[in-house]
Amino acid sequence: MAEETTPHPSASVYRNGHEIECWLTDMDGVLVHENQAIPGAAELIQRWVDTSKRFLVLTNNSIFTPRDLAARLRASGLEVPEENIWTSALATAQFLKDQVQSSDSGNRAYTIGEAGLTTALHEAGFILTDTEPDFVVLGETRTYSFEAITMAVRHILAGARFIATNPDATGPSKDGPMPATGAIAAMITKATGREPYIVGKPNPMMFRSAMNQIDAHSETTAMIGDRMDTDIVAGMEAGLHTVLVLSGITQREEIVSFPFRPNQILNSVADLKSQI
Repeated sequence: MAEETTPHPSASVYRNGHEIECWLTDMDGVLVHENQAIPGAAELIQRWVDTSKRFLVLTNNSIFTPRDLAARLRASGLEVPEENIWTSALATAQFLKDQVQSSDSGNRAYTIGEAGLTTALHEAGFILTDTEPDFVVLGETRTYSFEAITMAVRHILAGARFIATNPDATGPSKDGPMPATGAIAAMITKATGREPYIVGKPNPMMFRSAMNQIDAHSETTAMIGDRMDTDIVAGMEAGLHTVLVLSGITQREEIVSFPFRPNQILNSVADLKSQI
């Protein structure tokens, strides 16, 4: 049975589904689980299309390009155009592009990451180099290199600005959890004494950059997520209507341990279709 929360002092103003013009949604645990579409996800996406709602699928994963992710979602049974996918790599590239345009920063970046990040930075006009970079940009990769980490440490100590795509300490693999961006960032921080600026969730900047992509306004935008500590808190801080689904990480009994609440709590996205 779906449950809707009442307005909470720490939550943004409650809006019903018919008042929402734009939707942001997390991917894993909300639309898909272990490469299988969550029941109701395909119907919700089709409902957004049928009602001309603007929407973006958000992910902290910086490994894949939107084209890659669209193909992976298609294999799971979900048709999401690549232009409707917004990754932490794209948000990071947009952030850095704005930094360069609004200051005297150069556009040289030393990057630890895979195609999702390198492609986003290249398309944003950055020169990817290991010689005197202006930025060290750390993203997700399945093959972290001690040599690359050492190079990042030296560049940061020489004055490069330290940026990370997301704070996730571990990521999934077929054999179990593996170290991810946050864990490697902690290693670099320990060696340099420099904390990275992290662009991805729970930084509300990730949501604001996504809203800019679809010309959305916080007053009429909702965020759907399965994590209280990233999706919901960042959505709340960005002024969005927040929807927690219980099909992923956060379980109902865990909600009370947080000092804030989502606007709605639903079993899954299947409960949203009737509200749109």
